[in-house]
Amino acid sequence: MTRKKEREQAFEILYEKSFHPETEMEDILRVNIDNGLIEDNQYVNAIVTKAWDKLFGIDELIERHSIGWKVKRISKVALAALRLAICEILYFDDIPTAVSINEAVELCKKYGTEEDAPFVNGILGTLSRNIGEAAGGQGGEKT
Repeated sequence: MTRKKEREQAFEILYEKSFHPETEMEDILRVNIDNGLIEDNQYVNAIVTKAWDKLFGIDELIERHSIGWKVKRISKVALAALRLAICEILYFDDIPTAVSINEAVELCKKYGTEEDAPFVNGILGTLSRNIGEAAGGQGGEKT
């Protein structure tokens, strides 16, 4: 499976989880795998588990960079794309930041409204610049 497809399946799981916050991530993954909706995949399992484990910190970053927007007001499509991309940016060093941003925007174009893609792009662009500055001017790229 391509990384793009893996990312899309992870996005779908994070999107579904936003409707069922009380359900364990493992249960959502298992039901989707058992029903053939997604493939059992190491990357998908790793990214959705990490994103949900780090949810509070990720959501704090989203609110900090989406001035005037609370997480609960952001569309579920945009929120799932943001959570996925931020998790990749922060915790998956083998994925370039620009790729994470581009893929999140593409997911929004495919699944969201026309407002979601520019909204997500703006938040992730600002966040990546801030991370780059905090890392000594790395431009948001991981070292």
